[in-house]
Amino acid sequence: MKLELIATATFGLEAVVKREIEALGYKILKSEDGKITFQGDERAIVRSNLNLRCADRVLLKMAEFQALSFEDLFQQTKAIPWEELIPPDGEFIVTGTSVKSKLSSVPACQRTVKKAIACRLMDFYVTDLSENGSSYTIKLTLLKDRATITVDTSGAGLHKRGYRVMDVKAPMKETLAAALVSLSFWNKDRILVDPCCGSGTIAIEAAMMGRNIAPGLSRSFACESWDLVKPEIWKEERRRAFEAIDHSQRLRIFASDKDKKAIEAATENALEAGVEDAIIFKRLDIREYKSQEERGIIITNPPYGERIGEDREIAHIYKALKEFYADHETWSLFLITTDKDFEDKVFARKADRRRKLYNGRLETTYYQFHGKK
Repeated sequence: MKLELIATATFGLEAVVKREIEALGYKILKSEDGKITFQGDERAIVRSNLNLRCADRVLLKMAEFQALSFEDLFQQTKAIPWEELIPPDGEFIVTGTSVKSKLSSVPACQRTVKKAIACRLMDFYVTDLSENGSSYTIKLTLLKDRATITVDTSGAGLHKRGYRVMDVKAPMKETLAAALVSLSFWNKDRILVDPCCGSGTIAIEAAMMGRNIAPGLSRSFACESWDLVKPEIWKEERRRAFEAIDHSQRLRIFASDKDKKAIEAATENALEAGVEDAIIFKRLDIREYKSQEERGIIITNPPYGERIGEDREIAHIYKALKEFYADHETWSLFLITTDKDFEDKVFARKADRRRKLYNGRLETTYYQFHGKK
């Protein structure tokens, strides 16, 4: 069965998610802000949920049409063959957004879509809908009077890998951390260092990439209970993902933080992720880090100065980075921050590349400084 699927992404990461989808062997139909539409089948739902590292969710696209009135919205929603997806006892909720559209009342739009789906299912099943079975989250997106209706196959966001058992303040989403590593084009033969590791997310995501551990291998998904995807497909794809893990890969990943609790959290999280043997965690002030290696790479997410008293700590980190790079010209630095003046403060030169990203609701810049060859 040919299906249209949408991988949603944090603004700025569309190209990274597109590369991941193409690597899985699926055809890209459209790339837009915050979402990549691609073609696949039932197996693609499973494979993309299990393997996409940087996407937020995988949605099943049901329809797209113009909706200038509630009657348009009702009739075209009812025309969708919902009985092919939702059984008579299926529980379904409707969420929605509306931007620059005549149908601006989101609650009214949600009620209309819910009613249209219920009418279609009752006509087909000729029975009351108990809604005590599998769950389906349907999303209506209205943009400039264009309605897109999707169903969420993921459930919890894909950043919920399942390994974060201990946390620290302001943790980075796993999907963003994976994207930072992907954008660095880190080579597994190079040493990777995060001197402000917090709960260890960047180091853990790098280790999972280095070992080829599928990010969704230790969690469940909303669509696992649906009739659309046969249970044997889930078993086959999970087995395939397990067999693809490369335990023989020797990785050199070092992560440090001056906070004892952060190192404890990072160590526990790495153990839960199954990569504790691939990362060296150490309680260490950034100024104390030394290395005789050549061509190393630092990927880090230092404090942003959003809290009182952090400005001094940030200045301390910048000074340490500046001194380190004065003695290690072959190393590369990849750093995400809200600081618009980072280039002048540390290197007194422009970054080789920079990318605007969002860390939660904060607008940040991902600075990329390449070391001398």
